[in-house]
Amino acid sequence: MPLSASLRSILSRFPAQHLLVIGDAIADEFIHGTIARVSREAPVLILRHEFTEIIPGGAANAAANAAALGIPTTWIGVIGRDRSGRRVLTDLRRRGIGTTPAVVLPGRPTPTKSRVLAGLPNAARQQVIRLDREETSPLPPGVVETLTARVRAALPTATGVVLSDYGYGSTPPEVIALLRAWHKATRLPVVADSRHRLADFHSLTAATPNQEEAERLAGATFHDLDAASYHAERLREQLALDALLLTRGAEGMTLARSGTAPLSIPVHGSRTPVDVTGAGDTVLVAFTAALAAGADWETAMHLANIAAGIVVMKRGTATVSAAEIETALSNEDLP
Repeated sequence: MPLSASLRSILSRFPAQHLLVIGDAIADEFIHGTIARVSREAPVLILRHEFTEIIPGGAANAAANAAALGIPTTWIGVIGRDRSGRRVLTDLRRRGIGTTPAVVLPGRPTPTKSRVLAGLPNAARQQVIRLDREETSPLPPGVVETLTARVRAALPTATGVVLSDYGYGSTPPEVIALLRAWHKATRLPVVADSRHRLADFHSLTAATPNQEEAERLAGATFHDLDAASYHAERLREQLALDALLLTRGAEGMTLARSGTAPLSIPVHGSRTPVDVTGAGDTVLVAFTAALAAGADWETAMHLANIAAGIVVMKRGTATVSAAEIETALSNEDLP
């Protein structure tokens, strides 16, 4: 079947899937302001506040991407009982995402990344500073038990699982072990992306690290495509994965999978992105969703590549819809 037809076939199967997204929800806060003047107190800009928006980030952005693709989605993770947490949960529910199994934890702040965007009147806003508020201490044992039990209860209806780890505790070893056993028993896809602890996510279906994450784990710099291909395959073997999808920014993607040589493809669309915020979540979800819908490795990679190429042309934490991918397929000269 031609690639374009395969991709359309996979997209048509998305509504019949159920993705379980497990991981750290982040509140992405964007504070927009107009430059008024330079302060007399210090050499800094004074901004006239226009508006503030909070958008689901991290694993919550992954869940939002799944819903935008038309996939029934449930998010499970730990979130604070605070303003940021309430805003994220409300937004996810508005998108039709199930949040009932989420663990709302009083006293633990929702990770929040506040970006101040400044610009002259009628001009594009540029990020001038980011302030992160986060809690990285381990979850209490009782919370881990509750989280694991809720994941176990949600698995029977899932056709695929996304693990999105940002280091805030929602993917503890107990949850990973449970999903490892579930994958072994069902052969359904469990795909992970981890900012700092990719080595913990071994013996699953696949992982989707970016080059920086992969280089850190490999202890090497990938100077060229040959090096990226070599280390992608070594990491796949080291982590006992069926496949590893390495995202390389403007250089595209490299797929290492068992039994054949690594495959690389160029980036979809422009090599100069507008904003890469959250693009890794888009890749993770599109790749997992395609596998859950029956795609082979190569087709799943192409779908993830197209989705990433669309989302990086949007400002802020954004999602990609199935309709946008359909439009891209109509405009592309694919075989």
